[in-house]
Amino acid sequence: QVQLVESGGGLAQAGGSLRLSCAASGRTSSIYRVGWFRQAPGKEREFLGCIRRNDDSIFYADSAKGRFTLSRDNAKNTVYLQMNGLKPEDTAVYYCAAATRVLIPTIPSSYDYWGQGTQVAVSS
Repeated sequence: QVQLVESGGGLAQAGGSLRLSCAASGRTSSIYRVGWFRQAPGKEREFLGCIRRNDDSIFYADSAKGRFTLSRDNAKNTVYLQMNGLKPEDTAVYYCAAATRVLIPTIPSSYDYWGQGTQVAVSS
């Protein structure tokens, strides 16, 4: 079993920055990749990016590329999502998820464990 806890969300002004954290516990050695998703009210869950455990390879969605940065502190079992240049359309609940198998990384069903989510609100 793997447990994931997101933190770092809150209210930000347009153009500001936030760093979200995803702390993993339990059988973290079983994780193949960790992904970040977000879901705005009335919209589908959207893939942002993922990081692979074995080689730290990172893949970004087009919507995140250039403004969002994924990183990992393996000693702390924590993955980060640094968000810069925030826009009102970034307002959503942000989730991290862990996959234990090699599947398509951009769809939610590829992931086996999910955190509870952290709210991000960006004002104009």
